[in-house]
Amino acid sequence: MLTYPAIDPVALALGPFELFGVVLGPLQVHWYGLMYLLGFIAAWSLAMWRARRPGSPCRPQQVENLIVYGAVGVVLGGRVGYVLFYHFDRFLADPAWLLRVWEGGMSFHGGMLGVILAMAVYARQLRQPFFAVTDFIAPLVPIGLGLGRLGNFIGQELWGRAADVPWAMVFPRDPLLLPRHPSQLYQAALEGLVLFVVLFWFSSRPRPRMAVSGLFLLLYGLFRFVVEFFREPDSHIGFDWQGWLTRGQLLSTPMIALGVLLLLCAWLRKDSNKTNQAKPAPEQA
Repeated sequence: MLTYPAIDPVALALGPFELFGVVLGPLQVHWYGLMYLLGFIAAWSLAMWRARRPGSPCRPQQVENLIVYGAVGVVLGGRVGYVLFYHFDRFLADPAWLLRVWEGGMSFHGGMLGVILAMAVYARQLRQPFFAVTDFIAPLVPIGLGLGRLGNFIGQELWGRAADVPWAMVFPRDPLLLPRHPSQLYQAALEGLVLFVVLFWFSSRPRPRMAVSGLFLLLYGLFRFVVEFFREPDSHIGFDWQGWLTRGQLLSTPMIALGVLLLLCAWLRKDSNKTNQAKPAPEQA
């Protein structure tokens, strides 16, 4: 069994401060929040590089707005998805809880839907096909996913099921203090590193439009479905079906199906103007 590294979830604590006689703080900056910030910075850097390549649907000067739209989609969609997918009963009892984001709670599947909606709006502004934009951003997403899972590991949340493997860990915040799979690291490796490497390689050459987006959906859905067998189900939900299907697997199944469908459509469409080599975006967008 491995020893869980003693990492303080709070990366930086400032204060308390006194302002006009009112004591504020201390202000705590958590590693999880820093991981979100690093994810957006890394996505912006890679997007700038990709925007300079031939066939990009947006110009470097348009990347900033692209990241802003994506960030808004992640935060709003992630929060709404968490509330609706995982705590709908609490929302019905207290609808205002949806707005209390400081109490925590984000969902990847909700964040993905938020980003899809945001990209649909921004693609219209760019006057570009929707899938040209999603093919452009798909390789950017795994960076943030991987960093976010590292934030989960440091924050001792979303840990794995009890295990007797040599690399099992006891998380100090676990009330049962059981050796568990460090499933956050499994997700960081698969949804972050592996997914990024595959998508970066796959998108480095011209592909039929929708192919990069389809591959992202397929691989993320498969990786998440597999890792859910090692991740502890949410205590208030448990299993959704037959004592083994988790909420994460249930939400990932449509992603797998849609990913396969997009890949089939991409490769079956022979028209040369259906590739991810989009026309240059207009300067004013």
